[in-house]
Amino acid sequence: MAKTKPGKKDLDSYSIKGTNKVVKVGDCVLMRSSDSEKPPYVARVEKIEADHRNNVRVRVRWYYRPEESIGGRRQFHGAKELFLSDHYDVQSAHTIEGKCTVHSFKNYTKLENVGAEDYFCRFEYKAATGGFTPDRVAVYCKCEMPYNPDDLMVQCEGCKDWFHPSCMGMTIEQAKKLDHFLCSDCTSEDDAKRSVNGYPASPISEPKVESKRRKR
Repeated sequence: MAKTKPGKKDLDSYSIKGTNKVVKVGDCVLMRSSDSEKPPYVARVEKIEADHRNNVRVRVRWYYRPEESIGGRRQFHGAKELFLSDHYDVQSAHTIEGKCTVHSFKNYTKLENVGAEDYFCRFEYKAATGGFTPDRVAVYCKCEMPYNPDDLMVQCEGCKDWFHPSCMGMTIEQAKKLDHFLCSDCTSEDDAKRSVNGYPASPISEPKVESKRRKR
């Protein structure tokens, strides 16, 4: 009679070889691609287990980069943006090469400095259909595009909407020098506000030009 192999056992953590980093369930990790020309894959660890030979495997839920999705990368997608997919997989723990942090969109926009291991996610993605949740997000500017946290935008003091400098006929350098800004719609509605006397004499406390964070 053949012997039954001992079952698998769940592990609380896994130490990445060659580093002092420890991976636990719920952590986000960078996983080595078989193509050395491609960046590492990003995944969230759902389970860590070892077999009877102590081979460690991880069950992961993949994050997709915009260019890996059916619709491809679009103008409003940030450079560090990821989609949390419904694609699960089991991989050897040896393919984990590092840890990373996938922030919520709101928390990412509050970061003072974005590091190499910082990413953000605002959509869940269905790999088979290319569908997104949520399927609608707020849009801004005349171009009516969702917010890309990598792009500098200026806020109109009239309508409080946000605009890309290029959509308003300005360069980024010009936008950074602005003390006050009214969009073309607000300017035409109330020409009086264009005069210097129409502005408060004291400095505006909240920034009107932002790149990494944005008032909602």
